[in-house]
Amino acid sequence: MLDREEYIEQAYLFRVFAERIAAGIAAQEALVAISQEVLATSKLPMAIDYLVGELKLVGTLSTAMARLPHYFSAFQTFVMAQAECDEGRFDMRTALSMLEREASYRAENAVPQGLFFYRFECLSRNRLDYTHGLLAVADDSLFDEAWQTWIHTVSRQVGFIDLADLVFVRSPEYWRLERRDALLAGREEAQPDRAILFGEKEGRIARANRGKDPLFFFAALERQLGYPSVPRPAPLTPNAETPAAIARRLDRIETRVKLLEEESRGGIDLSRFDPKNFTLSQET
Repeated sequence: MLDREEYIEQAYLFRVFAERIAAGIAAQEALVAISQEVLATSKLPMAIDYLVGELKLVGTLSTAMARLPHYFSAFQTFVMAQAECDEGRFDMRTALSMLEREASYRAENAVPQGLFFYRFECLSRNRLDYTHGLLAVADDSLFDEAWQTWIHTVSRQVGFIDLADLVFVRSPEYWRLERRDALLAGREEAQPDRAILFGEKEGRIARANRGKDPLFFFAALERQLGYPSVPRPAPLTPNAETPAAIARRLDRIETRVKLLEEESRGGIDLSRFDPKNFTLSQET
């Protein structure tokens, strides 16, 4: 776990880096400028210098982030590697926005439940590799051994068992219903035989979303518990034309109309386009 100021500066890095790339600034120039803007008392300037060096040498950022596991998490490295993959369709703007929002969340005392749901939704919405992605999710100091073991189990069962079911059986809500059923049936009261990783509210929300689209589950968690939402990429819209560009277009249209009028009256006088005539007119 890094200090709060580190996560705040990381969020600033990812946000401004995305803005300057969208503005057409080269990645190396943008990173060099950002390294002068972030807090000098943080460790981020040193990390950015290493990123710039790796970018010049190899042309990627994920390889540098992988060599700084004490500063960048495995999930951050995974997301950046997916964005830099030539064969993938994962957009760099979306990746940087995801990393910015996660860093902002971690700066505000993140909890393991919220961080897990956020990362899992990032994988789901962007159709990233679950196997490697969940391994990167688990490799984080915020998750203890019980959490890491469960996330590895989820990586093997995802696609076969709904996430809501996997969350429900790890919540107090599941065992409350088990004790109720045991009491009604006259059986011995059931006791938890596995680690409880989620709270009662997460369990109730998971129970209500069993068998439904997982995106509805994520949306309910965000509404009810305030967990961070995954950013959606904004569609690219063409820039509005400037008045000068509109004037040039009108001039071209007017020229074409005049040529069409001349052709309809009997033909176009091509002599005025002859460079020789143009030279003689200048000398005169």
